[in-house]
Amino acid sequence: MIKIATLPVATRDARERIQRRMCGAVPASLIPASLIPGLNMRKLLAILVISCWATSAYAQKADLIVTNAKIVTLDPASTIAQALAVRDGKIVAVGGNDAMEGLIGPATRRVDAGGRTIIPGLIDSHIHAVRAGLTYATEVNWIGAKTIGEAMERLRQAAKARPASWIIVAGGWSELQFAERRRPTLAEVMSAVPDNPAYIQLFYSAVLMTPKAQQALGMSADQLPAGITAERAASGETTGWFNGSIVSISALFDRLPRPNFEENVAGTRQFFTELNRLGITGIVDPGGFSIYPSHYAALQKLWREKSLSVRVAYSLFAQNVGAEFEEYKTLTPFLPMGFGDDMLRFNGIGERITGAMYNNNAPDAATKEKFLEIIRWAAKQGLTVTIHWQEDKSVHHLLDLYEEVNKETPIAPLRWSIAHLDNTSSETLARMKALGVGWTMQDAMYLGGDRIVAQAGEAARSMPPIVMALRTGVHVGAGTDAHRVASYNPFVALQWMLDGKTVGGLSTRGPDETPSREDALRLYTVGSAWFCFDDTRRGTLENGKLADFAILDRDFMSVPVEQIGATASLLTVVGGKVVYAADVFSNAK
Repeated sequence: MIKIATLPVATRDARERIQRRMCGAVPASLIPASLIPGLNMRKLLAILVISCWATSAYAQKADLIVTNAKIVTLDPASTIAQALAVRDGKIVAVGGNDAMEGLIGPATRRVDAGGRTIIPGLIDSHIHAVRAGLTYATEVNWIGAKTIGEAMERLRQAAKARPASWIIVAGGWSELQFAERRRPTLAEVMSAVPDNPAYIQLFYSAVLMTPKAQQALGMSADQLPAGITAERAASGETTGWFNGSIVSISALFDRLPRPNFEENVAGTRQFFTELNRLGITGIVDPGGFSIYPSHYAALQKLWREKSLSVRVAYSLFAQNVGAEFEEYKTLTPFLPMGFGDDMLRFNGIGERITGAMYNNNAPDAATKEKFLEIIRWAAKQGLTVTIHWQEDKSVHHLLDLYEEVNKETPIAPLRWSIAHLDNTSSETLARMKALGVGWTMQDAMYLGGDRIVAQAGEAARSMPPIVMALRTGVHVGAGTDAHRVASYNPFVALQWMLDGKTVGGLSTRGPDETPSREDALRLYTVGSAWFCFDDTRRGTLENGKLADFAILDRDFMSVPVEQIGATASLLTVVGGKVVYAADVFSNAK
């Protein structure tokens, strides 16, 4: 290390003249040798190199500067700043408006936020976005529809745009969001789209299929796929609705016609832009049913073209039940943990590790042994593991196996996680904390809370135990589990985190498990970034962090809670690049 001492006046003069020469300011002839008596030339040159480097770095101008904002930095001091500067995709300054003046150059883009709130880009820690993008351009979305009439109008518009084509609603809605508080009937759907085969999925529990859809799939109420049953009215007549499990309904969905590759690409681009509109700059994607290796081609195309607008960390979901280990060993040799770049990165395996352990509250010894074999191998390979688990009463089976692996290979550095587990207990959280296992928590109770309250009663007041998890020290990331079982809107999830109300208005979670606004926002930013090893690189707005942020149309920190769900971004930036701009900021692109 070079120690820099205070120089005599004459030597400082020499330093300044030599520095100007080295930085291209003055000719060498203006530096008389008599001015540098007694100073070791090697030390002087070292000092000047450092000085010139510092001067050059300061002279570099910002690519983008945003001023006149309320910047919720989420730094350790909870700083609220006024302006920020971006260079080469990273934040280089955060502070007041005046602090940015020296960073403004001829090529600097300037954005006046007009007093609006800026937050770090939101990161959904558990969303099936890759799968959603494949069909987004050809599906009908009922997210936010407030009446059955509005939902039927969306069907009509889709049929008008695509005559005689399939009309598919893949989920993300609940009958309680409608003023009528019921599902649409077959007659209503037939009236809206009489000439189209229509398939309408409600979570992973029920599907409405019109006669044209049933005919196209070669099925009827008397000839149904395994695991699917027809719903009948009191008269005995079929209603058009069919019931099933997550596995049987996923298998039924797989029989629907799939969009072509061009539609996959267009849908992925559109869906990611929609996420950008809602301030999302990153996702952690756990794969899911009905998405195979070939289905990642559209995502990879956008990545190769450098046109991804959302940072994606994805994991491999086992599709071949009974042959899961072979599947992982075949697919992962060229996918070491963390393979990729800042926009697309491999993030391990899950959320289904084996079919036999998936949603199994009473696994037998053979089932657990096969699961253990895979996760033991994953730990030795340095792979992150995320697992779908619903019930606290049975999660001890999972944690027992994790503890066994941990004796051989510490899993805390691998950042394994459990998804869902809304009714987790203090005992479970303590075991997770000891292992270094994180929890990806979603807003499942926003759409499904009425049903859960009916089943769980008073226990639902502490579901999910967000505050308890934070006090325990468990790493928590927020998300949605969209799009088949939930809305992908992060602000709907944030509002639910703060008021605990379902889409139907029922208040569920009590105040003891309600986080502050800042804590909720942290879970959706730096909290979620932990699950893809990025918590030191993004999730807060600080010097050196990736420049991912959103300018909101309202102040998240102060508006009435009931208005948070309607929040949208007016300008979304990923790595210093504007990926979404509303009209008010159309010039920022």
